[in-house]
Amino acid sequence: MTSGLWELVLKGVWVTIQLLVLSALLATAVSFVVGIARTHRLWVVRFLAGLYTEVFRGTSALVMIFWVFFVLPPAFGWQLVPLWAGTLALGLTYGAYGSEIVRGALAAVDPAQREGGIALSFTPWQRMKLILLPQAVPEMIPPFSNLLVELLKGTALVSIMGMGDLAFSGNLVRLALQESAEIYTYILLIYFVLAFLLTRIMRGLEKKLKAGVGKAPQKQTTASVRVPEGSGVS
Repeated sequence: MTSGLWELVLKGVWVTIQLLVLSALLATAVSFVVGIARTHRLWVVRFLAGLYTEVFRGTSALVMIFWVFFVLPPAFGWQLVPLWAGTLALGLTYGAYGSEIVRGALAAVDPAQREGGIALSFTPWQRMKLILLPQAVPEMIPPFSNLLVELLKGTALVSIMGMGDLAFSGNLVRLALQESAEIYTYILLIYFVLAFLLTRIMRGLEKKLKAGVGKAPQKQTTASVRVPEGSGVS
């Protein structure tokens, strides 16, 4: 490829990174707000949070992008630029998945920890801030890492809006060179490198957070099963 075409690809990488960071920030905020609301003592709050989760988790991110960018503007008389439309659609969609991670991690905290907070006359917010979240957040990192990689791959959907992300730029280069195998191989490698860097960053964050609560990330080990002699199993 020529230097001009490589520059186009690099611009697409930068747009993808911008979209990833912005939508990840929105998805994180939505995850914690909705996930904590799923554990609220009022059933109305739990119902509304659950309704949001089911609606956005049960709809396609691609269709949501269509709605935000093509359907809502005529209805409300405003138009979002592609970057913000993609951020809103992806952040709200993946935030619904993240809210289940938060809810599950909070539910996994030992009930004795909650009872200890009650015994100390902590308010619900104090129990959440000082007891539950410090223990639950480190457990959220591995599933959040997987969700972040999925979000990275989901950013390619914004190419339908003509947004110059990595996927859109790669397609322009393909049309210019009439060479699919080479171009899409490069694109796959770039996505892989970005995903690998994300997993390394999240792994480092997990180690730091677990060190703060006196835990270490569990290493994957292969368990061996010992068969007693004379059991008849060969």
